[in-house]
Amino acid sequence: MKQKETSLNTPHNMNHLDDDFAEDHAGTSDSTPLRSDAFEMDDDLKMELIAKHFKEIMQILGLDLTDDSLQGSPKRVAKMYVQEVFSGLNPKNKPKVRLFENKYKYDQMLVEKDITFYSHCEHHFVPIYGKAHVAYFSSGKVIGLSKINRIVQYYAKRPQVQERLTMQIANELKDILMTDDVAVVLDATHMCVSSRGVSDTNSMTGTAFFDGKFRDQNIKTEFLNYINAKTDLR
Repeated sequence: MKQKETSLNTPHNMNHLDDDFAEDHAGTSDSTPLRSDAFEMDDDLKMELIAKHFKEIMQILGLDLTDDSLQGSPKRVAKMYVQEVFSGLNPKNKPKVRLFENKYKYDQMLVEKDITFYSHCEHHFVPIYGKAHVAYFSSGKVIGLSKINRIVQYYAKRPQVQERLTMQIANELKDILMTDDVAVVLDATHMCVSSRGVSDTNSMTGTAFFDGKFRDQNIKTEFLNYINAKTDLR
């Protein structure tokens, strides 16, 4: 993607470069950028340090931390970061997946659609939320349906860009299911677009990954038609 031309002569222009890069840059790898020592520190110490630093942020913003409503916020934010919204960073939280024999010899497309996910934009650390739609053809093994949801949630619970999240889900399913016949589509709202910057509350972002049989236009169209069809089970 062509970067915008920006002069680097002043710190003011450097700030513009940071914003442009964050808005236009999709990411450089399908691996989450982590340091080699990312998990040498235990979760309790991480939460203690995050709470300390977040308290400083709140003080810099001018908030009164003696107020009953704000006193516990640093600890709550620290716990949320480590144990909840960014828990997918730690490999120990990766879902354990069992495969089962495809005893029914089902050889058609299996689709799990409208999987709700919540993530965070790694450029501004504000929410990304939306729906994931996943499909595969069995190579002789099948996976429990709830495990597909858990895989989506695991990779979503990281600072992310949507393109990387799409690829991580797809590649994980390909590895687990031992097949290239996998498709993943994500439709998401980015709060960095709707709550800041252009403040566009109506737009959504779509990303897709198609491999194996899903590269066939007819099969791809069948999948897309299915996930776009309205389902009413009442």
